[in-house]
Amino acid sequence: MMKRKSPLTSGIKVDPETVRASISFPAELYLALEAEAKQKKVSLAWIVRDAVEVYLSDRRIPSLREARK
Repeated sequence: MMKRKSPLTSGIKVDPETVRASISFPAELYLALEAEAKQKKVSLAWIVRDAVEVYLSDRRIPSLREARK
């Protein structure tokens, strides 16, 4: 299996504040995420980022947002 280079070290210009991730969801979960995003009038990515931040804060793991304060 070929090892991928990190976008942070590969010379590709990326926003230093963000990193792109590809995530697979079971179809039922994806449909629920889409419905939530539509209901809140935000992107699916926003829903996922928000959920991850809540998950990390519930476990007292500092998020990057908290670390920057």
